[in-house]
Amino acid sequence: MSIFKLKINFEEADHQPVELPIAAGESVLDVCLDNGIELQHNCGGVCGCSTCHVYVTKGMDNIQEISDKEEDFIDRAVRPRITSRLGCQCVVINGDIEVTIPDQSGFMGH
Repeated sequence: MSIFKLKINFEEADHQPVELPIAAGESVLDVCLDNGIELQHNCGGVCGCSTCHVYVTKGMDNIQEISDKEEDFIDRAVRPRITSRLGCQCVVINGDIEVTIPDQSGFMGH
């Protein structure tokens, strides 16, 4: 199994960037949850909402292509950008990636 690097940056100033291993076929959401990193996932990670929204800052070619369903949910995300993806759909295929997790404090209490 191929193991790559996932670098995670945070919009929240009190969070330091982290670098974690990510296996081919694993999603950004899975790695976050396995490592105690808070990334909202109201639908349980099945591409049914937009709460696990992240920005891919490097390695867009190393993840699965975006589906029409995922694009629809990103349109509903808070502050979407051209580099927006859903963490549950951000599945690594063949290389390192870097993402930024938007400020999660707006989700407090969910």
